Amino acid sequence: MLKRTPFLLLDVVGALPLSRLVIWVCCWVSASALAWPGVVTHVSDGDTVWVQPLQGGEAQKIRLLGLDAPEVCQVWGPQSREALHGLLQGQWVEVQGRHHDTYGRLLANIFRQGHDVGAWMVAQGHAWSSSYQHRTGPYDALQMQAQSQRLGLFADGRAVPPRAFRKRFGACQ
Repeated sequence: MLKRTPFLLLDVVGALPLSRLVIWVCCWVSASALAWPGVVTHVSDGDTVWVQPLQGGEAQKIRLLGLDAPEVCQVWGPQSREALHGLLQGQWVEVQGRHHDTYGRLLANIFRQGHDVGAWMVAQGHAWSSSYQHRTGPYDALQMQAQSQRLGLFADGRAVPPRAFRKRFGACQ
């Protein structure tokens, strides 16, 4: 049983800032632990790569966050894959991710030499900025610029967003 003293309230109130500091440090450490360096060993398509962590372990299948690239079997799919391959294959990158999708891929942002690879893919017209449930995508402004300049897939009237393609034709075989 706690003894009521005039200092009990002071002890509890004094512990609050310390507990906030502990929580902040734990969150900061866990967030930084989610960023790791690696080497890209394979590019599957315009938004999926395999990265070998530099600290060892198995290569991780990574799905780039914030964009949706054409499927390899649809218009502009091969060009999108080749653009990402040319940029990343064999390159050192930093991976920042924490969740996996239903296919087991780590959902992550990838940075090469400090530059956001997803932003580059959209800005060059190799992918769409992905929106979800009517929320704007992270690269919408870059997509609008690429569209206005008719870069990459935005210059090809046959290119359709992958979500619409999959809905109509299903996944690539």
